[in-house]
Amino acid sequence: MNSYINGHTKLTGLLGSPVSHSISPLMHNEAFKQLGLNYVYLCFDVNTDNLPTALEGLRQLGVAGFNCTYPDKVRMFELADELSDAARMMEAVNTVVNVDGKFIGHNTDGIGYMQSVKDAGFDIIGKQMTLLGAGGAATSIAVQAAIDGVETLNIFARKSNSWSRAEALVDRIKKNTSCNVNLYDLNDKTLLKESIHNSAILTNGTNVGMAPNSDDSIITDLDMFHENLIVSDIIYNPRETKLMNLAKQVTPHVFNGLYMLLYQGSEAFKLWTGKDMPVDIIKEKYFS
Repeated sequence: MNSYINGHTKLTGLLGSPVSHSISPLMHNEAFKQLGLNYVYLCFDVNTDNLPTALEGLRQLGVAGFNCTYPDKVRMFELADELSDAARMMEAVNTVVNVDGKFIGHNTDGIGYMQSVKDAGFDIIGKQMTLLGAGGAATSIAVQAAIDGVETLNIFARKSNSWSRAEALVDRIKKNTSCNVNLYDLNDKTLLKESIHNSAILTNGTNVGMAPNSDDSIITDLDMFHENLIVSDIIYNPRETKLMNLAKQVTPHVFNGLYMLLYQGSEAFKLWTGKDMPVDIIKEKYFS
């Protein structure tokens, strides 16, 4: 953050509930400071019921832009004045830019994930991916992976009340990309194993294994993995999930979701400021 705030300081921030644990203010305010930009990033505890009122207040205040996190992403999709193509496919918004009083909804989560794959040293374009889950984060990953050119995407989800939403997601991806995308029942372990063995990457897009339930893992059988498999978990608390720990017994190609957080933030930063976030500095200070 700048050492001073004046009448020209532009407001950005995070809307969600809870948000007090977020490291986004550290990340963005440090980036503003490094580039000498007169912006500030704050957290606002706003749930879905209060979101419309909060948005009207932010509009009147002339906010430059903001992020949305749980539970506001889907509601923000419904309330945005305009949407990016990716946000429309994902039906969720995590980044908003104020353009002349219009709130333009974007979703940078998928971009953040795909950049984190590259950052870890892997190329999955033109290859097969197995994705666990079809919820918010998994939806963003699925759409962006398809847009970027993953050849085959097999999504494994539980047959719950949200199954129809997962089916609709697959339909949208098929209509808007050339990706061969399929939806399967997560309980079909035989099909899951076959998919993983034919995949370059396995990604856990669920919260299974997140603290405080760190002993949980969707996959517990080491035979599910192969030595060339990339195993990615979007969870970063703990830094090493049980899934990652198990996978490391078979393959060295394992990484968590910490850099997904960094790169989705850097994409939002550029949308607001037109500048590239100094990711190397932010990475060293807050992600090492």
